[in-house]
Amino acid sequence: MKLSIIIPAYNEEKRIGETLDGYTKFFKDKLGKDFEILVILNGCKDDTLSIVKKYDVKFRNIKEAIGKGGAIIEGLKMANGDYIGFVDADNATPPRAFYDLYGKINGNDGIIASRWVNGAKIGKKQPILRRIASRCFNILVRLFFDIRVSDTQCGAKLFRKESVKKVVNKLGITNWGFDIDLLYLMKRNGFKVIEIPTEWNEPGESHLNVKRTSVQMFFSAGRLRLIYSPFKFIVTIYDKVFGDG
Repeated sequence: MKLSIIIPAYNEEKRIGETLDGYTKFFKDKLGKDFEILVILNGCKDDTLSIVKKYDVKFRNIKEAIGKGGAIIEGLKMANGDYIGFVDADNATPPRAFYDLYGKINGNDGIIASRWVNGAKIGKKQPILRRIASRCFNILVRLFFDIRVSDTQCGAKLFRKESVKKVVNKLGITNWGFDIDLLYLMKRNGFKVIEIPTEWNEPGESHLNVKRTSVQMFFSAGRLRLIYSPFKFIVTIYDKVFGDG
């Protein structure tokens, strides 16, 4: 199988149908039966599951909420494609933009979509506060981890199976630090990950509270930095004070 696409889903009954309509049709036209879509539901309390069951996709319904990172980790373990990627359930990244990752990964170990490099096509933009928070977070990531990409948090990423399978069991569920953890582990293992401009639209009905999320992102990055430092023992105390990432 050539391609596995993981879609983490938390209470996505209003958006998952449109996403699955677009992705299943597009990739059947492009790859026939040589791809799979895996929807990982975590802690859904709405009708997401019954909607997903209507489609020719694989799924796993995890009843407890394990977060987006936890859902992606489970999907990475299940996936069988030569290339394994993930994309958000909100259809912010259209199928053709994800296919662009597949077409341009070439000999690299990974490729990530970016909303912040020249050539990106942004339709409806994020609210100004989210854009400011995103840029501040990116500065923090560069300082803490020396990951030289402009957009660690864009939801569309793709990796070679042999590369991502090597790091998946080392990943922690670090809330907003998940994407950083994945990219940092790829870097530490000597894998090359490139960044390309993407096509992206701000979805409606976001679950995010910008102020609360910004604080969570900061502490998730701080916790992850401690994990990859000589002061890892502090994480136990850190978790007691701030909670697990």
